[in-house]
Amino acid sequence: MNFAHRGILVASAVVAFRTSILGYGPLGHDIVGAIADERLANTPTAAKVNALLDGLKLEKAALIADEIKGWDKKGVDDPRSFHYSGHRNIDTQLRDFWRANQPTHDPNAPAPSHHWFHYTDVPVMTVQRYRDGYSGRSKWDVVHMIPFCIDVLQGRIPQQNERKITKSVAIILLAHYVADIHQPLHVGAAYFDAQGHATDPDRDKSALADEGGNTFTIELSDEPPRRRGIRKKKFHGFWDYDTVNALFPQVAGGLPKVELEAQIAPFKQQLVHEMATHEPRNWQTPANASIDSYAEIWADEILPIARDAHARLEFRNVKPFLDNDRIVAAGETIEKRMPGQMLYRTWATGIVRDELHKAGWRLADLLEKIL
Repeated sequence: MNFAHRGILVASAVVAFRTSILGYGPLGHDIVGAIADERLANTPTAAKVNALLDGLKLEKAALIADEIKGWDKKGVDDPRSFHYSGHRNIDTQLRDFWRANQPTHDPNAPAPSHHWFHYTDVPVMTVQRYRDGYSGRSKWDVVHMIPFCIDVLQGRIPQQNERKITKSVAIILLAHYVADIHQPLHVGAAYFDAQGHATDPDRDKSALADEGGNTFTIELSDEPPRRRGIRKKKFHGFWDYDTVNALFPQVAGGLPKVELEAQIAPFKQQLVHEMATHEPRNWQTPANASIDSYAEIWADEILPIARDAHARLEFRNVKPFLDNDRIVAAGETIEKRMPGQMLYRTWATGIVRDELHKAGWRLADLLEKIL
């Protein structure tokens, strides 16, 4: 699951400012899509997905919503922009989608940024569900965009909609967003005042969110001392990459990307098959729940984990930070050393394994119910 930055935040519009977001890295999204591929294999649903995706597997389609961020810098019409050349019709639809939802930091822009669709920022300092508050939510967040895609696929929203989400694009986005909503830092956020103290954004309208952890470093108690020139890891990046890579202890860390992917590949295939053939615990949504309510149910389920992901850390040196044209909260997170408590890395890796497993089954189940 791919499971990375905002202006002075008016709490009601906080969702508008975060930009580069990766909900799990490519490996995590691969795993979720591949589980769904195996779950759906040789079914009528698989045939419909295959037709809509022009032969693309969900394993590869699940990466696309992040890949198209590569168009952000120079635009889709730059002659050097990459194409999905083997799938020209899909490429055209994705380019139309990008043009209709170009990246912006302006919460009052006439069209939303496609970056906003990947996450929501429910405050984790107080216990609440998605619908209990206002701050951090948006009609363009992941909790709203999943049912939007469902409605396109079921014909309640026409394919010629303002967001340019066709049925093919809707499948591509669902393959990605279902994974994103199972990444804790894509659903819950911490908020701070100008002095760096945790605050309630519904009461403090100038609160700065923790950017999904993208402007915070993380220091864990089981890490060896950092060598000279090695930067601290980002809080969000830890959840996107380190936790997923930790599912493959057979593979040495610190390898170049291509070599790492090659060594992980056979173990990933084994893990996907194991997850696809063994039912995860507590994955099913209540039988009486509307399909359009699934995203909110999943968000409410992950929120306590997001809260715990923050509560197990101590936030230090939190201060306003000018990031390009925006002021955001930035600082450090340090693992709290609690007697008898599992190491943060071990706990988080277990969480991610469970969430990837559930996300794969839920994606397959959702597509069967829609199609």
